[in-house]
Amino acid sequence: MIARLDAVFGRVTMYRLVAISLTALAVVAAVFAATGVYVPIGTGAYVGGMRVLAMLASLAVAVVWASLANIALAALFRARFHSESSVITGLLLFFILPPTLDPIGLLGIALAAVIASASKWLIAPHGRHLLNPAAFGAFMVGLLGIATGSGTVASAWWAASAPLLPFLIVIGLAIAIRTRRGLVMLTFAVVAAISVTVRFATSAVPLGDAVNLALVSSPVIFFAVYMITEPLTLPPRRWQQLLVAAVVGVLFAVPFSLPGGTVGPFNLGLYATPELWLLVGNVLAFLLARRRGIRLELVDRRQLTPTSWEFHFTPAAAVPFAAGQFLELDVPHRRADSRGTRRTFSIASPPHPEAGIRLGLRVPDERPSTYKRALLELPIGAKLSGSSVGGDFTLPGSGERPLLLVAGGIGITPFIAQLEHLRHAAEADPQGAAAARDVVLVYAVSSLDEIAYAAELGRSGARVLLVSPQPMPRMPQGWEWLGDGRLDGARLLEAVPDAARREVLLSGPPALIAALRPALRRAGAKRIRTDAFLGY
Repeated sequence: MIARLDAVFGRVTMYRLVAISLTALAVVAAVFAATGVYVPIGTGAYVGGMRVLAMLASLAVAVVWASLANIALAALFRARFHSESSVITGLLLFFILPPTLDPIGLLGIALAAVIASASKWLIAPHGRHLLNPAAFGAFMVGLLGIATGSGTVASAWWAASAPLLPFLIVIGLAIAIRTRRGLVMLTFAVVAAISVTVRFATSAVPLGDAVNLALVSSPVIFFAVYMITEPLTLPPRRWQQLLVAAVVGVLFAVPFSLPGGTVGPFNLGLYATPELWLLVGNVLAFLLARRRGIRLELVDRRQLTPTSWEFHFTPAAAVPFAAGQFLELDVPHRRADSRGTRRTFSIASPPHPEAGIRLGLRVPDERPSTYKRALLELPIGAKLSGSSVGGDFTLPGSGERPLLLVAGGIGITPFIAQLEHLRHAAEADPQGAAAARDVVLVYAVSSLDEIAYAAELGRSGARVLLVSPQPMPRMPQGWEWLGDGRLDGARLLEAVPDAARREVLLSGPPALIAALRPALRRAGAKRIRTDAFLGY
């Protein structure tokens, strides 16, 4: 089931999925508001069509001003304008700030959108924005306390409601599957729900009501789905992401207020809000892992197989990463399809400065994405940017346990980085643990023409077990042909009978991972890391 869902969601980038789901949620909310099923916070004074009009006006102001500010700042910094990013920022602000027809209220929404967009460019150490833009925009207008006819412009997080909760749960599952951040979402949701429940329960609210308030009336679920998972402000490693999620979850219900007084139309004050605690988490994430913008120059490309290519980049500055991690690469181009202009690819080069950054990827013969067509058409010398390096698909820290690496198709790329890294370490220290590392690589391909990185595999010293329709005419030393057909758990365990005592890393299509991981678990393998290639 997960493999089939992966195949569906893999056709849409994470950014596009978030934009589509937020738009769908906005449509559902408008229908509920029009029919009286739900009255968003701030729209109680409006009736029927006027309530929907307030929602549409607020949405338009948020999205238009976020886009205009981004266009202007992109031109100022001579950078590429990302329309999806602007739309997502505007949509998030639409759900954070109360809908209104009050001119001052709409001005506050516009100001939040401009501040949010500006933060991407102006609060960006090393070229990476530090703070969640929507949270920062909402926080700043809340800090100013802009007075309106019905109060002040401040966050309401009005998507927290019983009617919208089922839709948020379904959307959350889709995003969790697509982004592989389900554990981060769950960690935050559980910790924050407990924190909110304890706060209400200690204020004499019955326990059942406190739980209902935490899960339905507070923005815990919306926050878990859309805010805590924002990729550009998350740290790169899983344990760091879980720590940030837990810290923000604990703080989520901590109350405090620091009024600042009234200055003209502003009721200044600092108050405990969800967006404040997210910004605290953003700062913690920055301190845990100093991220930086990545500038790359294309210096070479080569065709690995009839359907796969490798692109070799030279970074403008050293890019720290571990063998097996991924890089998100932005390839701006016109008329981008639904999969957008950003992708994540496993780095195929070892983490050594002289190796540069090499990315191996599959380019199907039929209907490749506009992204991959644009990448293939880039001239040598083209300048691109990478927005993040991360992932936990890395070699185990201990060099004592033997390794079992299983790759399907272009899923071989992270293993090339790891094997090259081990080879360099062995050459630097012939007596070290790396020199004696016992590595078995099982490599499944659809045809002999689809064997990528054969030279790198040959010099790695690993034992290679090949699953392919035919054996190679001359099998390299250390290679063994396992035969044709599908690689399943029984076949893998027969070929590698000591798999249970090995550290296992699986890389390839979701269907391959879904077929092998349960069998390895049943055989006694305790440490299994996976890297699913979604095929976009």
